[in-house]
Formats: sequence, C-alpha cells, structure tokens
Amino acid sequence: MTIDLLITGARARTFDERMPWAEAVGIDGDRIAYVGPAASAPAARRTIHADGRMLTPGIIDSHNHLLLGFDEDAVSLEGAHDLADVRRRIGHFAAARPDLRWVCAENAVYSIVENRRPNLRDLDGLTDRPIFVTTYDQHSVWLNRVALDVLGISHGGDIAWGRPERDAATGEPTGWVTDFYTSAMTTAGLAELQRDIPMYSPERRYRKLLSSMKMATSVGITTVVEPQVPLAELPLFERALAEGALSSRVIAALFHPVGADGDFRASLRSTIDSFTPDERLRVGPIKLYADDVIEPHTALMIEEYANRPGVHGRPSYPGRELVDIVTELDRLGLQTHTHATGDAGIRLALDAIEHAARANGTRDRRHGIVHVECLHPDDLPRFRALGITAAMQPRHCSPDLVAGTWMDNIGEERWDRAWRFRSLLDDGATVAFSSDWQVGEMDPLIGMYSAASRASLDGSDSWTTRERVGIDRALEAYTVHGARAWHLENELGRLAPGMKADVVAWSGDLRAHESDPSGLLTEHAELTIVGGRIEHSRGALAERVGAEMRDPVPQGFSEDRHTSFDPHGHEAP
Repeated sequence: MTIDLLITGARARTFDERMPWAEAVGIDGDRIAYVGPAASAPAARRTIHADGRMLTPGIIDSHNHLLLGFDEDAVSLEGAHDLADVRRRIGHFAAARPDLRWVCAENAVYSIVENRRPNLRDLDGLTDRPIFVTTYDQHSVWLNRVALDVLGISHGGDIAWGRPERDAATGEPTGWVTDFYTSAMTTAGLAELQRDIPMYSPERRYRKLLSSMKMATSVGITTVVEPQVPLAELPLFERALAEGALSSRVIAALFHPVGADGDFRASLRSTIDSFTPDERLRVGPIKLYADDVIEPHTALMIEEYANRPGVHGRPSYPGRELVDIVTELDRLGLQTHTHATGDAGIRLALDAIEHAARANGTRDRRHGIVHVECLHPDDLPRFRALGITAAMQPRHCSPDLVAGTWMDNIGEERWDRAWRFRSLLDDGATVAFSSDWQVGEMDPLIGMYSAASRASLDGSDSWTTRERVGIDRALEAYTVHGARAWHLENELGRLAPGMKADVVAWSGDLRAHESDPSGLLTEHAELTIVGGRIEHSRGALAERVGAEMRDPVPQGFSEDRHTSFDPHGHEAP
C-alpha cells in the first residue's frame, strides 16, 4: 500500500491508549492510515521529516466567536489599561478616519477608570461623531453624548440591543449599556444594530468571519465552535462554505434569545433538520444564558457580591424559566451550550440539565455549561455525574485580566472557586478548553500556558495554583475532551488509524516546557492539516500555505514578542 502523506521523525502525542506516542503518522485521503514506528511505515507519495517536532491531534476550540474578529474600520483597545491611552487611541483613529459616520472601538477593559465604570464624560472632546465602544467580553457598551442623542437614549428611549444605565438620582443616561451580547443577537437587537451601527453590517461581519477563520487555522485549530449564531447570520457561514473559505471545521451553535417561545424552538429544530451537514460545517447545538458576567455584578451569585452589599446579580430568564426551556430543547433532541459564570448561575444551569434528563429520560445528550468561572464546591461533582461538559477558557483566569474587577467583586474568600480546571478533571468531568476569542487570544498555546501557570502573560502574579494542570492535560482538554463534548470522539481528538486526519505539527516539543510553561509562548503551529489537506504551513516543513495570522499583542507580553502598534491597535510587522 502506498499512502498519500507520511510525517516521520516526530514526537507524536496520539492520545490513543494503545500507543500513546509514535514516531510516524501516515495519511491517506482524509483519514489517518498509519501510526507507529518510522521503520514500519508504509510507502508514501510524499514524506515530511518533522525533525523531532511534536505532532498532536488538531486543536478543537469549543467556544470561539468567529464573528467577533477584529474590524479594520474600528480601533482596538487591546492592551489599553487607562483612560489616557483609550482617549489617545480613539482620538487618533477619529482624526485619521473622517470618512466613518461612527467611531467604533473594541476590547475595552472594565478597569479603565479606577473605582467606577466609564461614562459619557470620559469620551468628551474626542470627536463630534457618535462613539460606540464594546468591552473585551462583549457584554457591555460605552457610548458618548452624541451616540446617546442619535440612538434616542438621551430622550428616554430604549434600545433592543442592551439595557442603558441611568443615574439613580437624575435619571440621565450614564453612557454605559449592560446586557449587550445577550440582547444584540436577538432578532430585534441585531436588526437595530445593523440599521444604526456600521460595524454590524452583514458585509463587515463576513469580513470578520473570514479573518478569524484564517487565524484559527494558522494557530493549529482544526475545529471551531462558533457559540452564538443568530438564525439571521447563518447565511454568512453558508456563504463561507460555498466560497471555500472554511479552512477549519466549524460547528455553529444557534442562539436562543431570552423571550423566545415554543414556535422559535421548533424553528431551531427545523433549521437543523433541513441543513445538510458538510465536513466543514455543522449546525447545532443551542446557545443559552443562565446569567451574565461577574465584572459588572450581573452574574447570579448564591451570596452577595463582596463589594456590593445585597447585590446577587440576576438570572437571564425570570425565576427558573431556564429549567423549562432546557427541558423542552432536550425533548426536541437538541444539545445545549449554556453560559453561566456565577455560582448560582452555574447551579441553575445544572438544575435545568438534571431536570431535563429526568423528565425526558434522555441519556448522553452531553449538554455543556460555558465558562464555569465561580463553582460552588457542592456542585463540582455534578458535572461528571450528569455527563455535562465544562467548556472553559484557561486565559480567563489570568490575573492580568481579572485582578481589580473579578477578584474584588467575588472577594478573596471565594477565590478557591475560580476556574477549577484541575478539580473537575480529577473528578472525571469532561473539560473542553477554548479561547472565547476575542475575549481572550485565540492561540491555544496561550491557553495551555495559562492552564499550566495560572499567571499573567509576563509570568507574574500566579494565583489559585492548586488548579494548575500540566501541558499534557491541557492538550488533552483541547483534543480528546473537545471531541467528546461534541459527540465526535470516534472521528476527532486522537491520532489513530481510521480517525479523520486533523493533525498539527508544532514548532518544537511542547512538553519540553513542562517545568517552565512560559516557553510555550515562544512556540507556534508550524503545520495545520485538516481532513488530510495542508491548510496552513509556516514553511519549515512544507511549502508556505496561507498568510501568517497573529492575535493582536496580548496584554502582558514582553517586548521581544512584538514591535509596535499601528493606529488601529493592530501589530505592525
């Protein structure tokens, strides 16, 4: 037998119990045909010598907002930690782009202004045009006075894509809008955004999708779960498939907005049933929200916030309505993917899934709970017992992201509940790692570093270190557990004969950095193979394929990792 491609001279981490490590991996068509010693490998039409590099199954990113990729016509606030820098970037961009009706910015952190939320006065004097700024987690928006006037908020009006905050004493809008992402992807919210905010036009959203897709493949991600696709934006993914732009596999989770009824849930089922699955695009499961996020005190907590007496946050649905919705979706045969960050929000999601299984008599649906940021000890064993996936983001626990807001809001006495990767894995739960791009950097090497160090990207301020996991377990969460989360364990997540040929060759041996995970930040994906086809190559092992795509400079990276910013906040070559 002569196969299509043989990669030899490698350190192949297979995650196959029968042969955990191998020297050679052979591919024929879109499947793995051989895993074993180089000396026993079959003849191949093409051979790649890996020179000791590590091979792994392709990375499965179980929560990656492809549609939120960076916009060329917006300013990035990535890495801006104070108001002066934010004003400098927005002011420079506004002066450089007089052609834009709106000045849009992305990725603001909540702690830009110390001890309070930003407000409309903080944006005064920058431009006479409306300013629209999203936070790094996409859950809040910051507007200037002109934007408030244009949108009618100044005159007491409401918007469909969020909840404008108003001063308790005067009733005047503050310029801050909460509940953005849960409202923005509703039918009414998206329609208003597309009408009023140029950044949300279908064509600009499609450009973001294409850019994010290229980045995913370039960093070794071979399967991406886009966790929140409104029915109205599903055609963007169908267009990308038709145009051959899906260089990695995509699983599109359909968004279920708050307030949707049984007819809408039936339409979700109908959409999935009428969709013809493709090797590069699958539709489902269903994205829900149990609560919001901890930083603006809107996640649901069992006990009050440490710095807001009497405040517990709120559920996304009234009372325990989420229980009924999950039960109905489960009865319809649909897998759910539910956002929950606060310990009471997580408990509510667990209760809903447990009730659904009991009411419907279903087994192995593999519902997922996303983020699981603050987990009460009593609820930890329920993930394994109920067969629930914890879809978690290692980068989110980095002190450079959560110090000063998340940590203060929760209070030190609850820090031991934060992002409990190791405890969940040790208990036998499925923990599927992901990036939550663009909330966190897309590169899985940054995620592995964060999981292994629990430190900032500069190596400082490591915390909650008992929840560290080693590089091998982090890789397993990105591959084996990612495949299991989506019922794909017989197709993806391992290097074994008969499995789909999704393979990554890294620049070096990742496990060499076990004692000092910071070395992971010097590595990269050298070769990305999806379905037996080389979709990305940096050029060291095979001819260069695809442009090099890199995250904007991550917060805390050392100077030798980058050069300079351009006016948009993107990395300059």
